[in-house]
Amino acid sequence: MVPHRSLVRMIEANELTKRYGRTTAVRGLSFTVRPGHVTGFLGPNGAGKSTTLRMILGLNRPTSGTALVGGRPFGALPRGLRDVGALLDARDVHHGYTARAHLSVLARSNTIPRRRVGEVLEEVGLAQAATRRIGGFSLGMKQRLGIAAALLGDPPVLVFDEPVNGLDPEGVLWLRTLLRRLAAEGRTVFVSSHLMSEMESTAEQLVVIGRGELIAAESLTAFAARGTRRRVAVRTPDADALAPALLAAGASVEAGTDGLLTVTGLPATRIGELASHTRAVLHELIPRSSSLEEAFMELTADSVEYTTAGDVR
Repeated sequence: MVPHRSLVRMIEANELTKRYGRTTAVRGLSFTVRPGHVTGFLGPNGAGKSTTLRMILGLNRPTSGTALVGGRPFGALPRGLRDVGALLDARDVHHGYTARAHLSVLARSNTIPRRRVGEVLEEVGLAQAATRRIGGFSLGMKQRLGIAAALLGDPPVLVFDEPVNGLDPEGVLWLRTLLRRLAAEGRTVFVSSHLMSEMESTAEQLVVIGRGELIAAESLTAFAARGTRRRVAVRTPDADALAPALLAAGASVEAGTDGLLTVTGLPATRIGELASHTRAVLHELIPRSSSLEEAFMELTADSVEYTTAGDVR
């Protein structure tokens, strides 16, 4: 069901700050999530993503600033799950309930027609498991149940925190299609994830934070283009001659199969000049933009709180 235009709402963070004692989890954060797009919410571990989502959903009170949905704090919205649907932790559910009973309780408490329980169970692929106790569900099934709960009120705003966790490849593809469809219907869809490849395949807009502060709020394409480690794909039958010249010029070179070299650190024009000097035949010379993951790693490098022993930052 497509939400009425009057119900479509933006999510807005305005100078949002949250402190826990001497620790500042979120600092002066401002961004807007608009309807009609899947907006990814990215940041390194400890960046403040979960705290921000909890403030948007009224579960944590900001120290200062505001988190608004449709211009109002979440607690002032009158229609519960019919205003905003959310999945924060799929495991946070009574394991003694069946899937149908869990959703039925939510439907009654939010004055949602009972027929919606069956509809959302069917939509998330749990119709055959409706009478099973949740305690016996896999993590992927619990994720699907959490998504069903978020969809129950047919809301114009949807917030998901790591919804891909536990899903198998078929489930990941299903979720990707679902999120895109919900956004295409004019809903506001805000998705936190640590999986760059999945965000690259799903999101159109990004909000990126680090150490509780805003790094970027822009299109995925624009963010990826900010990465400076752009690559050039070079295919040549003379890789043994060209690769040393590229390395001597300061490039990083990764050798692949069939004479493919992936070159970082030199523009295509300079690579062409070096190929000419070494008399290397070029079959391909294709500049490639940074991937989302490469841009993310580069632009958030100073915001990573925990690194492995082998990391060099």
